[in-house]
Amino acid sequence: MVWQKLIEIFLQLSLKAGKKPEWPWGLPEELVLIFAIVWFFISLFVLAVVLYVAGLIVVGRKRALFSDAFIISLVGTVLTTLFTIFIPYPLIALILSVFVWLVLIKRLFETGWLGAIAVGILAIIIYLAILVLLAFAFHILEKIFEWLRSTWPFA
Repeated sequence: MVWQKLIEIFLQLSLKAGKKPEWPWGLPEELVLIFAIVWFFISLFVLAVVLYVAGLIVVGRKRALFSDAFIISLVGTVLTTLFTIFIPYPLIALILSVFVWLVLIKRLFETGWLGAIAVGILAIIIYLAILVLLAFAFHILEKIFEWLRSTWPFA
């Protein structure tokens, strides 16, 4: 209800300004679906690489295959998306998603529950490290720290 009102206000302001409303990501309407599909496959590949590296470190070369990491990332992403869409309670969807990811890692990397948890935690750490390195490379982190310092109440 609130979102509908916000979208209506945004459209009214855009039309009053004489502009055509912009589509998501500033793309023309006909490119949004193509961009979303390309973005999905790029993020799927990155997730597969991160899971593969975490699997290599935790379970070794014999059990951690890139094809298994790709299957884990594909099935996990699709099921997590479906849980988020169709389960109205976010906490239940989150718990179910984490459980599905751990089961996929456990089955496909042929490890136990602790190994699956270790692969999951290590994958998160590797992913965050990559994000921080990219943020440094693009000077994004500096802007985030400046914004945090400006909004810090005790500064």
